[in-house]
Amino acid sequence: MIYASMCQLPLRLSQMPVDPLSDVLSLLKPQTYIAGGFDLRDRWSIAFEPHTGIKCYALLSGSCWVVLEGLAEAVRLNAGDCVLLPNGRRFCLTNDLALQPTPFGELHPFEWRGGIATLNGGGETSILGGHFAFGGAHADMLLGAMPPVAHLREDRDKMNLRWALERMLQELVEAQPGGVLVAQHLAHMMLVQALRLYLSGLAGRHVGWLFALADPQLAAAIGAIHAEPGTRWTLPMLADKAGMSRSGFARAFGTTVGNSPIEYLTRWRMLLAGTRLTDGNQPVAAIAVSLGYNSESAFSTAFRRVMGCSPREYARSRLPASSRHSWATTAIARATGSNQHNDNRL
Repeated sequence: MIYASMCQLPLRLSQMPVDPLSDVLSLLKPQTYIAGGFDLRDRWSIAFEPHTGIKCYALLSGSCWVVLEGLAEAVRLNAGDCVLLPNGRRFCLTNDLALQPTPFGELHPFEWRGGIATLNGGGETSILGGHFAFGGAHADMLLGAMPPVAHLREDRDKMNLRWALERMLQELVEAQPGGVLVAQHLAHMMLVQALRLYLSGLAGRHVGWLFALADPQLAAAIGAIHAEPGTRWTLPMLADKAGMSRSGFARAFGTTVGNSPIEYLTRWRMLLAGTRLTDGNQPVAAIAVSLGYNSESAFSTAFRRVMGCSPREYARSRLPASSRHSWATTAIARATGSNQHNDNRL
């Protein structure tokens, strides 16, 4: 199992049109990942504790099941399949549903070979995995829009994700000059590619801002919000960006995203404000103006309504997660619906 830390690379060039998915990923600060895998033989069942961020597995050979806490049916994986686990629930990987799972930390004897854990000599089932954690406080804006498990089975899905995982692991294991930087780029690519494929396969079947990006008209309105969050957007202005009637746009946006365009605009502004309050030295008044508010008072009222505390209280939450005051944690959870756990194991 190999750990690495991502540098903060810009996700879009200044001359390119605004891409809301890249915008959100930049806000969430994809920061660390783990790459590794398993080479298994005979009957096995491995249990994993709750995790933060996204876990991704590619089954190179053999077959197995993913059993996820709270999910009625296990998910069958065949050679070449990939699976995303974005919601942090307990889960187990197994080739025998009747076998009692063994916690990952209690498995022995493992033989580690270049980031691959071999059990019982290996040779039957081969799994590669990646675990992505986020440095931003609002990871649930992305992860909360996704179901507990995303099973990617199309041939193009298998080829792209498996290639990225294999290359990322190779770069980290072989320790070539520049290998860590190459692995960072591969990890970013794999995460974005997985989200793209997931989005294209499930558009129209789930509610959330992520799924609106699959609709060109709604995506145009969301892109306008992200490009100019300080503009005093109105419903007619956003409907015009989408090329729709005001009533049709409001109805489609609410059905797909789960809240109104103005509610989405306000929430996005507050998430941007939260990042600026904790990552920079801008005064509250300057942040308010940059996000389209006439006064600091109006901005503070909106911030408290969305985040559950005042901007200055939020700014004082620039403490390690272990020492953050309960009100600051509540503010983050209130804005994002966060329910995160702490586990960094593959």
